[in-house]
Amino acid sequence: MVKKVGVAILGLGVVGGGTYQTLVDHHDFYLKTQQVDITVEMVLDLNLERIRQLGIPEECVAKSIEEVLANPNVDIVIETIGGIGVAKNFVLAALRDGKTVVTSNKELICKFSHELEKEAKRNRCGLYYEASCVGGVPIIRTLLDGVQANHITKMMGIVNGTTNYILTKMTYEGADYAEVLKEAQKLGYAEANPSADVDGFDSTYKLSILSSMAFHTKIPFTKIFREGISAVETKDIAYGQEFGYTLKLLAIGKNTENGIEVRVHPTFIPSSHPLASVNDSFNAVYLTGDAVDDVMLYGRGAGALPTASAVVSDVIYAATHTEIKYSTFKNSAQADSNTKFVSNFESAYYLRLLVDDKAGVLAKVSGILGKNNVSIVEITQKGSPDEATGRVPLIVITHKTRENAVKNAIAKINASGIGSVEALIRVEQ
Repeated sequence: MVKKVGVAILGLGVVGGGTYQTLVDHHDFYLKTQQVDITVEMVLDLNLERIRQLGIPEECVAKSIEEVLANPNVDIVIETIGGIGVAKNFVLAALRDGKTVVTSNKELICKFSHELEKEAKRNRCGLYYEASCVGGVPIIRTLLDGVQANHITKMMGIVNGTTNYILTKMTYEGADYAEVLKEAQKLGYAEANPSADVDGFDSTYKLSILSSMAFHTKIPFTKIFREGISAVETKDIAYGQEFGYTLKLLAIGKNTENGIEVRVHPTFIPSSHPLASVNDSFNAVYLTGDAVDDVMLYGRGAGALPTASAVVSDVIYAATHTEIKYSTFKNSAQADSNTKFVSNFESAYYLRLLVDDKAGVLAKVSGILGKNNVSIVEITQKGSPDEATGRVPLIVITHKTRENAVKNAIAKINASGIGSVEALIRVEQ
């Protein structure tokens, strides 16, 4: 039996426009394969030129959210506006009206899913957000309906296409960060103000959503350690390659006996690891479960049609499932009081130092690291002394140790007068 479903699209930017086009172009395909007759009943956007470009009939164009919600043929509201201002108000209004909402808004879901879900439960409607994380890669559906037989113990993901594009260019072309960032902005991968991407905020929002679902407890984004890529230098990427490592901005979540670790930062991983081969604007998430072991999902992390694929997937899911699922954990603004977080996490480390080219310096560096419980795997001098300072680069790879131990050792080295630590990059084996 065919089910008729009317949708309204709020926002016709890249994702909203792609969603409209996908729904129109694939209407007959969904009717045949899913037995759903999905029609775009209304759209809401201030850009009338964009509406004309998409060929949207005039009678489908709403002038306000009230007009959208008053339409009895609208069953599902799709929000692709972005941000947490107007978008939040519109989504709450739709939920209060009893309409199921599908959104691609990661910041909104990260910061306010507790408010939105409360309204959805109260009014017995759905809230779906597959498109909020990793574009067209079905990571949320996998966590909900694919690996739910497992205790997920670890996830590592390349979840931001802009930073992955930049690091790929730096790795394979030897270009410096500033140069590649400008190129990424010209190509439309990076915004004029790229902070959300390069400073790790985008990845942090996504890790908050995904780790909450994977570990079945609320992980507020404020609990996530965050470090971006703006300080990464090409020389460190090249040195890391000599040791068999590839640099990626990773979103990392671990559910350990001591508590939950959640962090976003540039990370060296072995070049043989599956994530190391994820290049350009592609994304991937690598999961480890106690029964399934390792699973990796890979694909386009952004773009009009890949993200629209995730949006429309949620529309079809909502249309074909009468039972509504909500969070498997207490979804509140803050973390549950019983959830422990590990801030002094364990990792291996890559350090690049500039030190005096004198006898005994290696011993002093090793001694300071040892006194701070930092054990060395390898220590190598690179290049000849700098003419101006007389100092030489020294590369140190450590065994696993604690974050605080490394930070203490770095402070001692910087205060010793023998040199300075110029770069610190964490290493995941």
